[in-house]
Amino acid sequence: MTPRSRKLLGKIGLNTAAILVFLFAVFPVYWMVSTAFKSNEEIFTTRFIPFPTDPTIEHVQRVFSEGVAGHSIWRYMLNSAIVAVGTVLVGAVFSLLAATAVARFRFRGRTSFLILLLIVQMVPAEALLIPLFLMVRRAGLYDQLLGLVVVNVALTLPFGIWMLRTFVAAVPKSLEEAAWIDGASRFTTFWRVLFPLVAPGLVATSIFTFITAWNEFVFALTLISDQGGYTMPVALRYFVSQRSVDWGGIMAASTLMTIPVIIFFLLVQRRMVSGLVSGAVKG
Repeated sequence: MTPRSRKLLGKIGLNTAAILVFLFAVFPVYWMVSTAFKSNEEIFTTRFIPFPTDPTIEHVQRVFSEGVAGHSIWRYMLNSAIVAVGTVLVGAVFSLLAATAVARFRFRGRTSFLILLLIVQMVPAEALLIPLFLMVRRAGLYDQLLGLVVVNVALTLPFGIWMLRTFVAAVPKSLEEAAWIDGASRFTTFWRVLFPLVAPGLVATSIFTFITAWNEFVFALTLISDQGGYTMPVALRYFVSQRSVDWGGIMAASTLMTIPVIIFFLLVQRRMVSGLVSGAVKG
C-alpha cells in the first residue's frame, strides 16, 4: 500500500469516526423532537418509527394550553431565563476581574488559589447541597430566584476564572504598557485594550454558564419550594407520575426548553467570531 493510499484511508477513517460521533450526539435530540410531534399510538407502539408518519402538534398545544402543575409554561421559561441570564451577567463580571488579577498580578497565595479552584471543581455539586442550602436560608434568599442565581454563580465561577485566565495571559502585556505610555488610565486600558481581546473567551465562558444554569435541576428543586418559582427542568418532572410517563408532553416541553439555548448560542456566536477577528487585527 502506497503512502498516498494510507493517507486516504486515514482520512476516510477519521471522517467516518467524526460522523459516528456526530450521529451519536445528535440522535437523542432528534428523537426528542420527533417524539414531540408523534401521536400517542406511534409513541407507545413496539415498532421502531424513526420519524412521525402522521405529524401532530397536539402535545405542543396541550403544553401551551394546560401548562404544568397549574402554571403556564411561559412562567417556568421566564424563571429559567432570569436565573440563566443573571448567572451569566454576574458570573462574567466576577470571572473576568478574578482572571485578570490572577493572570496579571503576582501575590502571595496565587498558586494556592488556583489549586483551590481545581479542587472545588472536583467536588460533586451534590456534596455542596446541604451547606449551600443552609447558607442561602440564613441569607434570607430561600425560595427566591436571586438565591438560585448566587448558587449558580458560585458553581460556575471556578471554571470561568480558569478559562478566562488563559485568554488574559495570552494578551501581551506590552499592549497595556503602550496604552499607559500614551496616557491611558488603568480602567481605559482594561476596557479598550484588554477587554476586546478576551471577549471571545468571555463569550465561550458565557455559553457554558448559560447552559449550566439553564439545565440545573438539583439546586433549583431544593432552594425553591413555590411551584410558581420553579425553573423548566423542575417543571418537567411533573410529566412523570408514579404509574405513567407523559412522553408526548415531556418531549414537547423539552423541545421548547431547548429553543432558547439555541437562540442564545446563535446570538453570542456572532459576537465570538467578531471578537476573534477584532483581536487578530488589534494584535
